[in-house]
Amino acid sequence: MNLLTLYRAVVVIVAVVVFLVLLLAVQELPPYLSPDSPAHNMVYETYVQGGPEHCRAYNLVSNIILDFRAYDTLLETASLFTVVMGIILMWGTGRKQQ
Repeated sequence: MNLLTLYRAVVVIVAVVVFLVLLLAVQELPPYLSPDSPAHNMVYETYVQGGPEHCRAYNLVSNIILDFRAYDTLLETASLFTVVMGIILMWGTGRKQQ
């Protein structure tokens, strides 16, 4: 068994594990339009009504992105960067062996 076959097997196994974890996460979501859903909590009132007092700025979009959701935005950027670098590295390994 050569290295490329082993590499492909590991990629398939990791993809299947990620798929199963995501399936388990979807099963834990609340039902659609449920009053217990996280979309129906106090976040809206906090962002819209308490935003100017909390952030000392009147631009609602800037308050949400730069103050309330800053770590989330930073982690999304880091994860997208990691995915792009992984794709570039995977494309590079296929070209070296040909």
